[in-house]
Amino acid sequence: MTNKTFQVNGMKCVHCKARVENALQALDGVSKAEASVENKNVCIEYDETKTDEAAFKKAVEDAGYTFGA
Repeated sequence: MTNKTFQVNGMKCVHCKARVENALQALDGVSKAEASVENKNVCIEYDETKTDEAAFKKAVEDAGYTFGA
């Protein structure tokens, strides 16, 4: 498993945090996603043979937030 932290902009409350976490945890290969509204980031634990940063970006942006900006 790999752990990486990525910047996410646009989260303003606990509902935003949950939406980002749920979007990422729905991806095959993601075992954990922990977002921080205060730090404007998300720490993702994932299997790099099953998913990648491009999938994270799409999931976060589809949820309505900006990934990695």
